[in-house]
Amino acid sequence: MKLGLINSAFAQVGMDFEEGIRHTKEIGFDTVDIFTEAWQISDQEKRLIREICAEYQLPIVSLPVCSLGIADFNEPVRRFHIERTKAFVDLAHFLGSRNILYVLGEYLWQQEVIHPSDQWAWAVEGTREIGKYAAEHGVEIVVELEPFKLSIVNNIDRMVQFLKDVDHPAVFANIDVSHVVLAGDAPGEIQRLQGLAHHVHLSDCDGKVHGDLPPGQGVIDFAPYLDEIKKLDMPGVVSIELEYSPEPEKIVEWVQDAYDQTARLMANAGLRN
Repeated sequence: MKLGLINSAFAQVGMDFEEGIRHTKEIGFDTVDIFTEAWQISDQEKRLIREICAEYQLPIVSLPVCSLGIADFNEPVRRFHIERTKAFVDLAHFLGSRNILYVLGEYLWQQEVIHPSDQWAWAVEGTREIGKYAAEHGVEIVVELEPFKLSIVNNIDRMVQFLKDVDHPAVFANIDVSHVVLAGDAPGEIQRLQGLAHHVHLSDCDGKVHGDLPPGQGVIDFAPYLDEIKKLDMPGVVSIELEYSPEPEKIVEWVQDAYDQTARLMANAGLRN
């Protein structure tokens, strides 16, 4: 697997796009994931992203999108999120990206008032439509497990069921290691995603709440999880996800540390190629 970075690590501190991509290449990453807004991006911005990443020889692998209203009880709201996510598919096709990193929302009103089975069904229906559109454009959808109490897909068991219900060959799982830990799933549970996962996120946390820290700055023991991921023999990339650096002026050092630690972990697991 290759080692990538979500460019929001640099964008979050206001760094110019090209400067962030240059640092990404100089640090040693193989690929990059682009965090942007496909719904309103200009043609000029699209071309700029493609040209700069090509110049620095960083293949674009994934575009994250938060489709938090995909299970809203209002049909026009669901329709907006479906069409917006399709815009990300169009952008991924233009940029040569492999997949859309797809974040679902949460159950409304503590699973009261609106029956959770209805919200699940809306999420499944919308995702299947998006998956069909993605397949027509040579793009995959990878669903991210979010470990929050009311998230629609919040552990490996729910992920497996969701993918089974969507039942589309272009829709897969993303394995976010820290999210799996926060969900309380043991490393061995990852084997349930055999043939179902095509992308990995890696970051650290304190073991209690969402963190997106460089590996080694939290408490996660990554080795058992990476060993299980290796057994999947899956295509894809391990992308480092970093957010909210406590020292924005030292963002390059922060990303460098994350790279060094992740490269070491992947080497130890025999994952990087």
